[in-house]
Amino acid sequence: MLAHSHGSSLMYKRMPSRDGANPVDLEDESGLLQDDMVQELTHPPLINSLPHVVVATIVSFLFGYHLGVVNEPLESISYDLGFNGNSLAEGFVVSTCLGGAFIGSLLSGWIADGVGRRRAFQLCAMPMVVGAACSATTSNLGGMLLGRFLVGIGLGIGPSVASLYITEVSPPSVRGTYGSFIQISTCLGLLGSLLIGIPVKSIPGWWRMCFWLSTIPAIVLAIAMMFCAESPHWLCKSGRNAEAEVEFRKLLGAAHVRSAMAELLKSNRGDENDTVTISELLCGRHSRVVFIGSTLFALQQLSGINAVFYFSSTVFRSVGVSPNLANAFVGIVNLLGSIIALLLMDKLGRRVLLLWSFFGMAISTVFQVVAAGLFASTSGALYLSVGGMLMFVFSFAVGAGPVPGLLLSEIFPSRIRAKAMAFCMSVHWVFNFIVGLLFLRLLEVMGPQLLYTMFGAICLNGVMFVKKHIMETKGKSLQEIEIALLPQEYNI
Repeated sequence: MLAHSHGSSLMYKRMPSRDGANPVDLEDESGLLQDDMVQELTHPPLINSLPHVVVATIVSFLFGYHLGVVNEPLESISYDLGFNGNSLAEGFVVSTCLGGAFIGSLLSGWIADGVGRRRAFQLCAMPMVVGAACSATTSNLGGMLLGRFLVGIGLGIGPSVASLYITEVSPPSVRGTYGSFIQISTCLGLLGSLLIGIPVKSIPGWWRMCFWLSTIPAIVLAIAMMFCAESPHWLCKSGRNAEAEVEFRKLLGAAHVRSAMAELLKSNRGDENDTVTISELLCGRHSRVVFIGSTLFALQQLSGINAVFYFSSTVFRSVGVSPNLANAFVGIVNLLGSIIALLLMDKLGRRVLLLWSFFGMAISTVFQVVAAGLFASTSGALYLSVGGMLMFVFSFAVGAGPVPGLLLSEIFPSRIRAKAMAFCMSVHWVFNFIVGLLFLRLLEVMGPQLLYTMFGAICLNGVMFVKKHIMETKGKSLQEIEIALLPQEYNI
């Protein structure tokens, strides 16, 4: 391993930066060899990188919070704003946020590459603050829709930037663990919106406070990012190698700077600043990894997870459980699965978790089909349905929920990473919207038995897709992954 690292470094002796600095003097062979030996024996101290990752996951908390913030207060909102009983208007209050998120996700890659990861976080916080304030103070439906749309733009920008940032600032040994923080923060945001929404029926106008409270973490995110490290990958891509070295020292410690910079420069092919177009993403040399990323997000949404979340209250109500308690059950199971994913991500690996996740979701749909088709009127069928639904949520949280965002930011090369993530996240939002729009109609036309059979078939397709196309990235540096996935004619 030491010989391989040393040999690779000789191929890339000097990479001049725009500022004229040479932070990595690869001719100093003894120094680099000593750094490599230190890195072999020790991992970078987590205390260096952990605070930066925690700040970045505030975006994920806001993502979960805003997805759930209107669920409980929607009835009160519709009454106070004068559209009570108008199901179309209520649907717009929910779906307008998705429309804004789609637009935000399309822009996220260009924003992250243009101004850097830190400023992208700050920019995504601005529409969240303004949008939440607009929703909290409005006296009509139009103001509510405008606020939800602005919040959606922030939600579209934030998650993809968070995946990028966490992947790029994390040591390889804990990158999967840190990536799992995204899903955990999302779960905490959903639970937070549930708890904060509980007094809405007893305190008039409480829904306005629900929106106001969301501005606090958004403001904290914008301020805290001023003190966080910039992504060394983005700095190096921008030709600012000396600054990248400084940020690596913050994130990894002085003992790991030399080897980290050498590894980063190994993948620099001199085309980092070339413009990346949509046609290149779809038809260029990296089209395979973009196809993998888009398909993985499509399978995630088409598995039916959002439909299961939507239908959970009805299923629990059928066995005598209140909707609030039902949502709490689902939230707790989701959080438990996410914590298990955090513990296993860097032990079992991304591929194993994805395989078992999709397989577990497929098995849980069998429970739903049996409950809907054979024992529809018995208490056993109802409890089987509840068990199948909770198993579905747990299986999703262990793999299909947290892995795609982390995995895609790992497999995309540095040059296209931000824009490819933006494209794949837009695919995510499109299929999220389609499932939300068509679920109730499909349930009416197909019935629960056939619908859950379709979801189960999609999950089995997910198993086969992962087995065929997904490589394991556990413990590998981003540069090792990029070289492994590069088409044969470029991998020389």
